[in-house]
Amino acid sequence: MSMRTKGLSLAALAAAGVIAGVYWPSKIESALPGWTDKTESLRAALGGAAPPPKEAPAPVSRASAAFARPPVPVNIDTVQRGPMAVRLDAVGVVQPVASVALKTRIDAQIEKIFAEDGAQVKAGETLVKLDSRQIEAQIKQTEANIAKDQAAVEQAQRDAARSSDLFGRGAGTQTKADDALTQVAATKAALAADQALLDNQKVQLSWYTLIAPITGRVGTFNAKAGNIVRSGDNTATGIIATIVQTSPIYVAFSIPQTALADVREAIAAGRGDVRAIPQGGKRTAVGKIAVLDNTIDMATGTIMVRALFENADDVLWPGQLCNVRVTLRTDPEVVSIPRTATQSGQNGNFVFTVENGVARSRKVSVGRFQDGRDIILEGLTGGETVVSDGALLLIDGSRVDIRKEVIEKKGAI
Repeated sequence: MSMRTKGLSLAALAAAGVIAGVYWPSKIESALPGWTDKTESLRAALGGAAPPPKEAPAPVSRASAAFARPPVPVNIDTVQRGPMAVRLDAVGVVQPVASVALKTRIDAQIEKIFAEDGAQVKAGETLVKLDSRQIEAQIKQTEANIAKDQAAVEQAQRDAARSSDLFGRGAGTQTKADDALTQVAATKAALAADQALLDNQKVQLSWYTLIAPITGRVGTFNAKAGNIVRSGDNTATGIIATIVQTSPIYVAFSIPQTALADVREAIAAGRGDVRAIPQGGKRTAVGKIAVLDNTIDMATGTIMVRALFENADDVLWPGQLCNVRVTLRTDPEVVSIPRTATQSGQNGNFVFTVENGVARSRKVSVGRFQDGRDIILEGLTGGETVVSDGALLLIDGSRVDIRKEVIEKKGAI
């Protein structure tokens, strides 16, 4: 067969295929799907009769459509029911119960410092000694004046006794007797004034010795021996050192005002245990709620709480950030599910339960979130199987394919 003859034969076959698609669409569609759509315009151009209209498919219910879809791979979990502690988690900051800045009340030179930087000190312990030679000399002078005053009082008393005796025997006058008594009173007043001056100077002498008013840890001494310190210096250099109380110690944190009633109830019942873990650390300090602030912050809707810790081993350090967990009480029957199992829709929260391999949507009411789980108030009773992962591909009635690794994990548990 020549090439020309072969070309004519192929053209004839193609034309026959087009005509068959135009006039017998049902037959050609079974052999070549989609062909009839391509030949509709050609059919209209050739004037052929339009094919009979396609029958509308019978309506399919949503449940049937969902069941007809391929199974959706999901992870599952069991709804838990049992006792669960009611806790609050927050970030707190460690605060000293007391903090004292050591400052001088007089102008003097530092003679000696008795504590090292950062040392632990006890209340009443001497920390700094200032040069007190001048005030000590003044005290000695006042003591000498007191001795002189005492001698003057004794002489005035003797003179008054003699004047009184002479007046009694008619050898003296009333005026002299009265003047002698006045002199006694004057010398006693001078003695009392000098005694008061001595007491004042002794108080001033105590200012030259700086002692620790509280037990705690002293910071860095800003002035060393030989430096001049001045009273009334309100700058940073005016503070010789600062002592902070580290045992016991506070951890301050904020809680939402919605939890205030539970916190007050826990305090009244002797509960309110607090655990604090310094950020970056592993050791835990245990304490109790000690102080509730007297007002709620209107800007944030929170209230400041302070928990007291013994901190004998210095786990907590002033200014440190801590992760705080407050245990208020333990509820006996709590229904909970993983947080990932809870879905949100236009009608509120819901979950997908698994029943005989089919996912069923169920509305739930969520109370709070704790330890990665949602606390369910209504909608579940415990023991149900819920979808914990893969719920975004589900609709009510979808078939599910539980992942093998999840089954193995549940079996291992």
